[in-house]
Amino acid sequence: MGCSRNCGLLTGAIIGGVLAIFGGALIPLGDYLVDRTIRKEDVIENGTIAYENWVVPGSPVYRQFWFYDVQNPEEVMNNGSRPILKQIGPYTYRMRYLPKENITQHPDYTVSYMLPNVARFEPDMSVGSENDTFTCINLAVVAAPSMYQNSFVQILLNTWIKSSKSLMLQTRSVKEILWGYEDPFLKKILYPVERKIGVFYPYNGTSDGLYRVFNGKDDIRKTAIIQSYKNKRYHKYLELHSSYCFISSIDGASFPPFVKKDRILRFFSSDICRSIYGIFDSEQIVKEIPLYRFTVPRAAFASPLETPENKCFCTETVLSKNCTASGALDISACKEGKPVYITLPHFLYASEDVSENIEGLSANKDEHETFLDVEPTTGFTLRFAKKLQINLLVKPAPKIEALSKLTKSYIFPVLWLNETAIIDDKKAAMFRSKVISSIKLLHLLQVLLIIVGCVMFLAFVISYCICKSNKLSE
Repeated sequence: MGCSRNCGLLTGAIIGGVLAIFGGALIPLGDYLVDRTIRKEDVIENGTIAYENWVVPGSPVYRQFWFYDVQNPEEVMNNGSRPILKQIGPYTYRMRYLPKENITQHPDYTVSYMLPNVARFEPDMSVGSENDTFTCINLAVVAAPSMYQNSFVQILLNTWIKSSKSLMLQTRSVKEILWGYEDPFLKKILYPVERKIGVFYPYNGTSDGLYRVFNGKDDIRKTAIIQSYKNKRYHKYLELHSSYCFISSIDGASFPPFVKKDRILRFFSSDICRSIYGIFDSEQIVKEIPLYRFTVPRAAFASPLETPENKCFCTETVLSKNCTASGALDISACKEGKPVYITLPHFLYASEDVSENIEGLSANKDEHETFLDVEPTTGFTLRFAKKLQINLLVKPAPKIEALSKLTKSYIFPVLWLNETAIIDDKKAAMFRSKVISSIKLLHLLQVLLIIVGCVMFLAFVISYCICKSNKLSE
């Protein structure tokens, strides 16, 4: 009888020990299974979860616009006074709701595609209609002296500007400024030029690309990384600084899986002709899904002295004070010579010599910074807000009457935008069930086996020792 009881206790202890060991063994085995599943489903190939969310964004993408309305137009045009601006917005458009086109898989583990450009106004998410008007910079007039610096040409331009009754400032609608309008000054020019102009003209009905990205089939760490854009690994206008201006980054919709907090996430935007990056900021919970938040730091818009890669976007030495000013990047080279500068909204992180020429702006880090919330296991971006400000360089031009009152060059804000998306409830539920719940269940099973096994092992060993002690005392 005593032998049977002692054997039973020892057997129970052995079973408990085996369960604990098995639970411990499940940790590397579980990690292997998760790794294998993610490596399979993160490949950009027909039939995977990644492919479904890559062809068409898994969540609605919206672009909100805030426009800067000039409050003192007469003083600015007649006296060269500092503009006083008031932001109006948001005016919201649904973007990226059409699937990628001309998707082609290549033998070198890349996939190429075109991204159709489309924007649909969302009145219920806007403060007014597309026909709302405001006073803003005259895009064509202000760009003229930067694009045509020859004195004789500027005299001709002045004649056409005056005959069209164009001024430095103008009144335009939301729809016109964004998507284009026939400019009266450009219509007067005698030689062939594009008569329409707009911040994003042309857009609707056009396509962006050709993109070519790695599909991750041979190396999951390269998933969605851009191999080339428009058949180039560098922007054609940046080849002189190619060591800094490499396009190798991602469009931001997803990143290679197993994202760590110390990783720098680079993403490319064709709107601003550059790659930009985010660094880890905090942990977030979105619809019961744990995420890592990455934000664009101040250094991304710093001077080339601090951030060498920004050398690509410093081509003007006077305004930038020999490339020492921070917060504004010159992208005119990819905008057909138009003097376009990008900053963060309200000149966030800009040096004083950039922001001091404008009144009415109030930068706020919480409101104006760009962030991406990334699910670390899969690398999928489940929430983001990409925020940028579009500006034009205005400069004195004595030969052009409309600009003759200016006393110095400065950056004039036109609008700022927030491109944003968040995973919807249906997709979030699917993601939780297919990814989060499976991983949680596996971890729970590991912990449960280890705890139960350890408790059984200790309980039976202690019971065996007590029985042995009682037997000896008898």
